Amino acid sequence: MKTNMLLAIILIAVGVVAFAYQGITYTTREKVVDIGPIQMTAEKTKTLPLTPIVGSIALVGGIVLLVMGNKKG
Repeated sequence: MKTNMLLAIILIAVGVVAFAYQGITYTTREKVVDIGPIQMTAEKTKTLPLTPIVGSIALVGGIVLLVMGNKKG
């Protein structure tokens, strides 16, 4: 039962974050040139979009798990 409670809290947190940020941005480094001792890298910023639908599904799922866990106990 504690696993369901933890999962519910995580889902609610993911739902709130998805609504607040609308996406996750991260930076990667890629080698552009690698000729012997000469190396050049480039930093690229990528965004993983989180639609409001994902946030609402996670939020509702977390609330449902939380309510169902409280009814059994």
